[in-house]
Amino acid sequence: MTPGPYFDGLRFLRKQSPRRLANAAQVLGSYYASRLSGNPAHRGMPLSLSFEPTTSCNLRCPECPSGLRSFTRPTGMLAPELLKSTIDELQNTLMYLLLYFQGEPYLHPRFFDMVRYAADRKIYTATSTNAHFLSSEQARKTVESGLDRLIISIDGTTQETYQSYRIGGKLEKVIEGTRQVVEWKKKLRSATPHLIFQFLVVRPNEHQIAEVQALASRLGVDEVRLKTAQIYDYEEGSPLIPSLNQYSRYRQLPNGRWTVKNKLDNHCWKMWHSAVITWDGKVVPCCFDKDAQHQMGSLQEKSFREIWQHSTYQNFRKSILKGRSNIDICRNCTEGSQVWG
Repeated sequence: MTPGPYFDGLRFLRKQSPRRLANAAQVLGSYYASRLSGNPAHRGMPLSLSFEPTTSCNLRCPECPSGLRSFTRPTGMLAPELLKSTIDELQNTLMYLLLYFQGEPYLHPRFFDMVRYAADRKIYTATSTNAHFLSSEQARKTVESGLDRLIISIDGTTQETYQSYRIGGKLEKVIEGTRQVVEWKKKLRSATPHLIFQFLVVRPNEHQIAEVQALASRLGVDEVRLKTAQIYDYEEGSPLIPSLNQYSRYRQLPNGRWTVKNKLDNHCWKMWHSAVITWDGKVVPCCFDKDAQHQMGSLQEKSFREIWQHSTYQNFRKSILKGRSNIDICRNCTEGSQVWG
């Protein structure tokens, strides 16, 4: 029996200090005050950051800018010094660090150094990978780095289904990489990283949901998460939209066109508690701004605190409160509208 989400959550809580919890209370309070008043009052620093190690990727997934090579922004590698200086600034309040945005993190030659730097400061660390680079050596380094959570994308239980979305990928590499991490956790007697199979539910693989859960159990994976797929051009429908309604972000209208299911309420928890930083130091509002069109500032020019509290960020938060449906990256978003969502 592998440890479940409960133990992962407990490990997260054990890493938090009174100062971090006090900051979280400030952020949460200011978020609800802003919702009530309609004005973007903001106190505290972010609880969570996503840092992008690289935009490079070995796969060609059809709904991913990295896979499609469709970015207008440049491709590159994160300078570890940029991450370290930001952590130094925020370590007393930062609770969670995700080393992922676009691209494949394991392509970064100093990925483990960056994980270790955050882990040594008792910040909960996570990443997401397609698992094609989890050799025995890389798996050992993953466990030794102090990484708390490893999300492995596995979108099929047969090669035919897997490669229909993970174009250029090999399912056998994902399975073998997972085995290597599980084996090294045992050898090193480590409870971390908490292993998650992330299954992006699309029509070609929706029949394999039970199979991926059984596969995870056989391999010793701690948890399976079923994720709904973001489709860029969904209005006319897409062969990727699941037929299983509970796993679809979209619904069909009487006229045959498609729309996002959720109501775009004029608030977003993500704008108060988290931010995303591209490999070259651009701070953007959230993971839906994949091409960094809404830049709040650059860490090459200002400290994170200056950017976080600047009028540019405050004006963006205000625009969320006034009319979230008017912001392009929000219109195809099914996240962020609920606290802890």
